[in-house]
Amino acid sequence: MPDASNKTSEIPSVVSAVDPKPADHPKVPFGKIGVLLLNLGTPDGTDYWSMRRYLGEFLSDRRIIELSPLLWQPILQGIILTLRPSKSGRNYAKIWNRELNESPLRSFTRVQAEKLSEAFQRHSEILVEWGMRYGHPSTESRIESLIARGCDRLLLFPLYPQYSAATTGTACDAAFRALMTKRWMPALRTVPAYFDDPAYIDLLAASVRQQLAALDFDPDVVLTSFHGLPKENLLKGDPYHCQCQKTARLLRESLGWPEDRLQVVFQSRFGPKEWLQPYADEKVAELASSGAKRLAVLSPGFASDCVETLEELGIGLRETFEEAGGERFAYLSCLNDSDAHIAYLKQVVERELHGWI
Repeated sequence: MPDASNKTSEIPSVVSAVDPKPADHPKVPFGKIGVLLLNLGTPDGTDYWSMRRYLGEFLSDRRIIELSPLLWQPILQGIILTLRPSKSGRNYAKIWNRELNESPLRSFTRVQAEKLSEAFQRHSEILVEWGMRYGHPSTESRIESLIARGCDRLLLFPLYPQYSAATTGTACDAAFRALMTKRWMPALRTVPAYFDDPAYIDLLAASVRQQLAALDFDPDVVLTSFHGLPKENLLKGDPYHCQCQKTARLLRESLGWPEDRLQVVFQSRFGPKEWLQPYADEKVAELASSGAKRLAVLSPGFASDCVETLEELGIGLRETFEEAGGERFAYLSCLNDSDAHIAYLKQVVERELHGWI
């Protein structure tokens, strides 16, 4: 009877100690998961040529200006990019992060990525980066960096609570175009709009309560100001307007306020077309002239403060309100890089990476 103890020695081993790959096989890193925070963009400086480069890229995007380039580009190159860079540069200069010589949007987005990366320290397979649709660092450069570091799975996280083709859509466009050039394209996921996520609404409400409690006055009205869009975008099927309205309604309900206490306006209109209404500047002038002397404004359509919030709302809208007879004005900051916001971003990433981690 054969000795069972020697049976395994009679079976040839199928595991070879020799690397099965050829000696000249390229070393390709893999096995990592990339998380890419996407924001709209920022100029590199406030000077004329920096602003012209940025605005030229931004306003050439067909998601932003839907006119035929044959009609639009002569206007853009001939008139707008001659006059607008200086004006925009002056606006950016008012809120520029002079210590780091960059816009607040770039500062906040970078720190958000750094803090989110720290929050995932225990997951060594997760790499967090950040990129801009327009300007630097470009989306393409950050995707290339993540792939070079071994990311074969990629989560795109557009930092826009409400979806619009002009924000989330174009940010994803840039990523998709970059990936189209890759022979080994990572598996891809995108974070959906989170405009009605209960955790996001709770986070907004807590931020509003905290900031209002720090004021030395009680506002008569609080405005939620969202970046505007041409009305025709809504009629073509863009869900942005409806999602903004729902965010505001859920926030109002969470705060337990009546409808006239928290109202919706839209800012930043450009050109002759009708945009989403009511317009922020017209509304604050109307409120001041009708007796509202104390006003607070927040912007829950932005994950980070930027020129549209800090300059347009915090400075320009304040001036409009005071010129119309208003007395006390406060701009309530975005969630930015607060610990509570980073915790929420981590929660969203963990949810969207389900099955990958």
